[in-house]
Amino acid sequence: MNPENIISGYYTPGSALHHILLTHSRSVCQKALEVVQRHPELQVDARFIEEAALLHDIGIYLCNAPRILCTGSHHYIEHGYLGADLLRNEGFPKHALVCERHTGVGISLEQIAGRNLPLPYRDMRPVSIEEQIICYADKFYSKTELHTEHTLERILTSLRHHGEENAEVFMRWHERFK
Repeated sequence: MNPENIISGYYTPGSALHHILLTHSRSVCQKALEVVQRHPELQVDARFIEEAALLHDIGIYLCNAPRILCTGSHHYIEHGYLGADLLRNEGFPKHALVCERHTGVGISLEQIAGRNLPLPYRDMRPVSIEEQIICYADKFYSKTELHTEHTLERILTSLRHHGEENAEVFMRWHERFK
């Protein structure tokens, strides 16, 4: 599997959006692989992490997010499950789970129902250690400030906007993966 070839099937190579997606995804990939290198005891599939980290945001073009040049019709919060649908159709169901479960620190069924989010009614929290590592690494980078690594405090402040429990999950990951 070549993640960049898959991405090029949905994004025009050389376009600004292609650049934004690949730059962000490569930063997330590098951060995730650093966790893998620091923690061999986790015994994770590094190749899978590399592939899935590059593909985790493949669904953004389907969303309306003008700041990152996305002109789709869906809410940005939907990009995870939309990307998961794309990867399932490509024949990569395990990679699809990373897409679906990486938003924030994951989104519980209770959060979806309680906040009336425009998402399918299913739990979308990271389960596998690989999913958790990619989700963790993703919080350090945005698609609006390419090449800028966010501080821990900035990440926690952002996550707290969606509930203190989100910051607590991230801190547990941070203690485990730093």
